[in-house]
Amino acid sequence: MLWQLKTRTLPLGERPLLMGIVNVTPDSFSDGGQFFSPQAAVGHALRLLDSGADLLDLGGESTRPGAIPLTSGEEQARILPVLAGILKARPEAIVSVDTYHAATAQATMEAGAEIVNEVSGLLWDSSMAQVLAEAKCGCILMHTRGRPQEWSTLPALAPDEVLPLVLNGLCHTLTLAQRAGIPRESIVLDPGFGFGKLGDANWTLLERFADLRQLGYPLLAGLSRKRFLTAHLLNPTLADRDAATHAANTRAVAAGANILRVHAIP
Repeated sequence: MLWQLKTRTLPLGERPLLMGIVNVTPDSFSDGGQFFSPQAAVGHALRLLDSGADLLDLGGESTRPGAIPLTSGEEQARILPVLAGILKARPEAIVSVDTYHAATAQATMEAGAEIVNEVSGLLWDSSMAQVLAEAKCGCILMHTRGRPQEWSTLPALAPDEVLPLVLNGLCHTLTLAQRAGIPRESIVLDPGFGFGKLGDANWTLLERFADLRQLGYPLLAGLSRKRFLTAHLLNPTLADRDAATHAANTRAVAAGANILRVHAIP
């Protein structure tokens, strides 16, 4: 299948594509603050590309549990200089922007991004669906259960509740996308590991990942360094998190994942 982006297409299905994470934040759960300056972020992005990343995912607002929301203006002030630096150094690079702000999506599309990684499933900004439809860009539409500030208070999910919750949520998002006129061939779906799914619910979601294929869309797995992967360890190291990530990603690919969102390229 071909994934339609803003100005080009990407083949999906021949092998899993690797999406390298570039967090321009001081507070992301894994690497917050490491690449907060534009120079550091651009350097990290180029290293990811040189290591084999097929595309990049650039984010300016942390969505870790309890994260403090930013305005779209604050988010753009972080992202736009990095986007410009990446594209100046590598004009051929495919850059996705991780945001739920319609204004940020609009600004970054105009600045050369090809994809919007919409982490709310079109729920947190009522203008987003129309912006994506008009931009005719690639769209990653993710399922989330509540907002980061609410996750610590959400009740646990029973194992048999997890898949129906995600499927129903993604179907609702797809309905919103269809109504706005977002082309089907532009859409990739992400079940949202860790986004309101607590503890073992994420293992259930990974076990049932193949069932998401019934929706008929390409799938992205965002498992990299998620806390549930090493929750059984007292003080997990970065090496522990990366080893667990590789194992979980192998399982996701076997179940049909087309894209892996990763902090490090194996």
